[in-house]
Amino acid sequence: MPDLWKGILISATLLGSGNAMGEESDAAKPANAVTVKQISMELALDIAREAVLACRVKGYNVAAVVVDRSANVQALLRDTMANRFTLEIAEKKANAVILSGVNSSEFRANRADIKDEMNEVDGVMVLDGGLKIEAAGSLLGAIGVSGAPGGDKDAECAQSALDKLAERLEFAE
Repeated sequence: MPDLWKGILISATLLGSGNAMGEESDAAKPANAVTVKQISMELALDIAREAVLACRVKGYNVAAVVVDRSANVQALLRDTMANRFTLEIAEKKANAVILSGVNSSEFRANRADIKDEMNEVDGVMVLDGGLKIEAAGSLLGAIGVSGAPGGDKDAECAQSALDKLAERLEFAE
């Protein structure tokens, strides 16, 4: 076979496969859309409510903010006597969870070297009191609680809410 025909045959083969034009095989093509689990308004509201009630029983006036996996506020509640600043702080604690992928106390402990700098990031506050909300291995969002006398107590109220709703989280679709 003459060299000219070999070149034409190779070119035609490559063009037919799509690889000569920079196209990817079907197996390597990225998806045009992705499916993610989102927390529902109802579940987010129930988590926030249970956290506020758990703190109220202990005598703490708090706010609880639930954000989705993209750090958009999904639900927020402020107990009657909690001041307005608790809402902002609770949201920023939840956002720290979304940013780091771990509970805010873990983020704070693991990255003490940059904690002060992270607190300068708009919308983030690295304090105890923010917890991940997960269902079947997927991150649905986070809850932040603020207003108890210490972030550890805020975290306890958030955990109490998650524990109370564990069955709904376990079977969330």
